[in-house]
Amino acid sequence: MYKLGVIGDKDSVYGFSSVGLSVFFAETGAEGAAILHEIAEDYAVVFITEKLASQMEGELARYKDCTHPAVIPIPGVTGNTGLGLRNVSAFVEQAVGSDILPD
Repeated sequence: MYKLGVIGDKDSVYGFSSVGLSVFFAETGAEGAAILHEIAEDYAVVFITEKLASQMEGELARYKDCTHPAVIPIPGVTGNTGLGLRNVSAFVEQAVGSDILPD
């Protein structure tokens, strides 16, 4: 059975453990990449804070076309950087053929 996990700084991801997600703490892109590679086979979905994801975009590209894990950027305690919304916009545009999401 696949699991759900979340990677990011402690303040941003600690609460996810209360709803049953596996929580992994990482402060740098290198730490985040190492954790992601370690858990990739066993996790269907991995949420990662936008701040951390922006530090490891090259590593995340490796998982872009994989069936699992789905790597989904989420805002952290420092706020929304817009990375997650940009990714969703790109996926919608690819699927539909044009950008149909409002700005």
